[in-house]
Amino acid sequence: MDPRTSFTKRLESYGPLSADSKLALEGILVTNSYKRNEYFVEAGEHPKNIAFVCKGLFSQYFTSPDGDVVIKRFFPEGYFCTSMSALLANTASDFTIKALEDTTVLEYSYHDFKRLTKMYPDLADIYIRYLEIHWVIEKEPVEIALRYETASTRYATFLRQYPSLEPRLKQHEVAAYLGITPTQLSRIRSTM
Repeated sequence: MDPRTSFTKRLESYGPLSADSKLALEGILVTNSYKRNEYFVEAGEHPKNIAFVCKGLFSQYFTSPDGDVVIKRFFPEGYFCTSMSALLANTASDFTIKALEDTTVLEYSYHDFKRLTKMYPDLADIYIRYLEIHWVIEKEPVEIALRYETASTRYATFLRQYPSLEPRLKQHEVAAYLGITPTQLSRIRSTM
């Protein structure tokens, strides 16, 4: 499927989009590519753009002062990618977003998108619905799981949430997402 069609279909999964809105969005989209290990956002940087992943994979992670890497989330095909908290607050990102594979995106300025939401109510509705789903409804169970679920349960949830992602990741990346060591992940995998 054409990347721009995929982008539009994804937006329309949050609500209807008028022909005028589609045309306006088309005007702010830029195709961009990131090589494996290239950064979309680096910790300390003020993010300005959002990327829709057409092909490839990003991870969003935090590096602690002692060097431990904690992966917050993955952005495979069909996901919108940015350091959202930093973008909304116009602050430096605590997170780095790095391409784990060669990645192609449709990228757009958050400022330009916000301007369009003031001109097109359907875009504003879609934006609100996106934030409700991904920053409230999905976020709370993840926060609870990290505190109260076993590593085995978190791993099973990961497999359900990202069914085709595990073969694309290194063991230490999955472990960093689950908040465990690669050795612990090996033990969990051997019991499943």
